[in-house]
Order: sequence, then structure tokens, then C-alpha cells
Amino acid sequence: MKTAAFLCAVLAAALTCASTAHAQVNLEINTPAIASLQGSMQQRHAQLAPLYAGGAVGLTRDGNVALRDANAVPLAQRQQVNALIAAENQDRAALYREVARANGRPEWEADIRATFAQRWISRAQPGWYYQNPGGAWVRK
Repeated sequence: MKTAAFLCAVLAAALTCASTAHAQVNLEINTPAIASLQGSMQQRHAQLAPLYAGGAVGLTRDGNVALRDANAVPLAQRQQVNALIAAENQDRAALYREVARANGRPEWEADIRATFAQRWISRAQPGWYYQNPGGAWVRK
């Protein structure tokens, strides 16, 4: 599945890219908690992919997912989409925290989040929306 391959590529890229300031961090680290979060996110991605493609949701500059255009989601489905986004953002926050914690460097969580945010956006498919550094929505 193309969207699952996308998520795997983003996770792999984000986990293998260390910032210059934190070259010692092992972003490839794998723990049961990290593996569980990645699995949950991969399963959820199948539901999020059509929302990305339709412009309803987008990638935020801080490594989250946001409802970008509520009008692109039928009213009857908005509560379900909001719950999906909330679950995704909860897992993303936990992933950033767990990668930092597994490295024994919880203070690097913000830097790890920033690295992931860059990778999510750089690997987004054409037509998906993301926030630029100023916070404006841009279509890739």
C-alpha cells in the first residue's frame, strides 16, 4: 500500500536523521514502546491518507496533524475525524518523548520533534498541505 510505504519511509528517515547539535542521539533506537507507537500510527495512516489528499487535514510545523479545512469533511464525520487527529497527535507526542527518553536525553524531545516535523513535511505527497515556518498552509 502506497500510504503505508510513505509512513514507513518517513519514520525511517526521521529516525535516521540526527541534527548536527545532537549527533550522539540514536534516532534509530527501538524499544517496545516505540514499536507499538509506530504500529498504531501506521494503521491509522490508512484512514488519514484520504484526508491529506482531500486537503481536509495537513501537517503542522510542530510535528502534528491538524484539521485544515473542516468544510472538506461532512458534518456527520467531523467528530470521527477530530478523534482520529487527536489519537494521531497523542501518538506523535508519545513517539517524540519515547525516542528522547530511550536515548537517556529527555531534554532533546523538542529537537527530536522538530526533526520529525521536517521529515513528515519533506516526505508529504504532492497535493498534501503543510504549514510553512510562518504557520501558513501551503499545498505541496
